Amino acid sequence: MSRRFGWFTILCTLIGCGPAPTPPTGSPSSTSPTSTEVKPAPGSSNPEGGKKFRLAVIPKGTTHEFWKSVHAGASKAAKELGNVEILWKGPALESDTDGQIQVVQDFVVQQVDGIVLAPLESAALVSYVEEAAEKNIPVVIFDSGLDREDKIVSYVATDNRKGGELAAMQLAQAIGNEGDVIVLRYKQGSESTYQREEGFLECLKRDYPNVNVLTSEEYAGTTPVEALEKATQVLQKYRDEIDGIFAVCEPNATGVLEALNEQGLAKKVKFVAFDPAVPLINGLENGTVHGIVLQDPVQMGYTAVKTMMEHLGGKQVEKRIGTGEYVATPENMKEERMQKLLKPEQFGE
Repeated sequence: MSRRFGWFTILCTLIGCGPAPTPPTGSPSSTSPTSTEVKPAPGSSNPEGGKKFRLAVIPKGTTHEFWKSVHAGASKAAKELGNVEILWKGPALESDTDGQIQVVQDFVVQQVDGIVLAPLESAALVSYVEEAAEKNIPVVIFDSGLDREDKIVSYVATDNRKGGELAAMQLAQAIGNEGDVIVLRYKQGSESTYQREEGFLECLKRDYPNVNVLTSEEYAGTTPVEALEKATQVLQKYRDEIDGIFAVCEPNATGVLEALNEQGLAKKVKFVAFDPAVPLINGLENGTVHGIVLQDPVQMGYTAVKTMMEHLGGKQVEKRIGTGEYVATPENMKEERMQKLLKPEQFGE
């Protein structure tokens, strides 16, 4: 995962859930997948001798900070291994499922040695993953799951349901364990954010009987601009009732924070986000954000590539591999571990 409001316009040039900002000037359109690494010719060799494996790593998008950190982790693994080339390519926007499908199909035609994929939709990508497997191209899924996993090597991801539960606990604490809250969903078909949404709702229902959910059926969309518009509508409707709000991924959260500021509800309405961005981190410091659920995207990219290479080397790998979930708060955000997760390494740095 252009802007119209203040710093929001500047931010669009800096960042890209799990929903995505408009690409910077000169970036491909959402229908034109982008690649940031040059592909080697088929059959290229390791300079030290032996086969050079070609792994296609396909993110949900290429403009979000999150994916740039996944890219950094994948590249780190490739550098350590020495015998693998990362072919990084994906759609510019996380709304472009057709574009991602085309990328998968292109890599199948190229007969890469393996595909490492973060599917935009849990159902739409199943048949294409199965097609790759039928052509002896193994697939590791990361970040977001598929409806069917029998044909994949492994699933490497955050426990997104647990992440949603952590968000619920943090928001409930922020509002004193009672009050009215809203969860803004991301996009239908996105498995990772669905798990966050359901984990959040289940935790509140189970553990916080005095916290009422005003609405959980609104979809904020895949970009900060869409989220700003939807959040503005929702906040105007419930402004006299709402005590807290949860946004399930970084682009949504960025738009929600802008809406809270514009509506004069920042600080008054407690706000928990999922995944960091500069304005959200600033919000932890100035009291407009009350928690950010964090993943480890660098570790996710690193582990996904290492898992694929272990499989290609004949090793047995775990079917599901977790990469951790954490909560940054105004109280702990300065801790070294939290700083690394709030500002993870990005590819090219």
